[in-house]
Amino acid sequence: MAHLLHIDASPRGERSHSRRMTREFVEQWKQTYANDTVTYRDIGRNSIPHVDEPWIAAAFSPPEQLTPQLQEAIHLSNQLVDEFLAADIYVIGVPMYNFSVPSGFKAYIDQIVRVGRTVAFEPNDSANVFKPLVLGKKMFIVESRGDSGFHPGGRYETMNHHDPYLVTVFGFMGITDITFIHVENDEYGGQKLAESIAAARAKITELVAA
Repeated sequence: MAHLLHIDASPRGERSHSRRMTREFVEQWKQTYANDTVTYRDIGRNSIPHVDEPWIAAAFSPPEQLTPQLQEAIHLSNQLVDEFLAADIYVIGVPMYNFSVPSGFKAYIDQIVRVGRTVAFEPNDSANVFKPLVLGKKMFIVESRGDSGFHPGGRYETMNHHDPYLVTVFGFMGITDITFIHVENDEYGGQKLAESIAAARAKITELVAA
């Protein structure tokens, strides 16, 4: 039995393609693997606070030195990290905003990249100072884009700071088994968008079955 963490980062509601695709993914998954469990977190509609000075002080202080104020500053981060570590599989909807991820999802990432929790810092190891602690996980990322051509070799490849960033930051924590599902051409609509949605649905069905 596996545990899924389902995250949506889009602030849009029913008009969100990434939300619709992650929902369909999880619904198919539960139909196929009825004993698996799911935790859902809506980042797009329930904002995650950005890192601030008290958070930094708490994150880099020994637990026994945390004042009540610092404990409060790091409380949500601890919850998010616990939730993240408890999952075996991640299904995340993250639209592309201005060639990268929405600021709300960046805030979430900053809350869960934690020394001693998701990554180890070993300054005496000159070969590998940082070591990943989140191992053996699988991640599916549904990304919606206004245009197309952000793939390798595409006309906008060099402007794609979304996929490479997510591969880098989750790989930094140890998650390297990442599959992207793209919905493109939202700005165009019509046949182009319909074809992209159909392709995404077909890929979801294939991935769940595999």
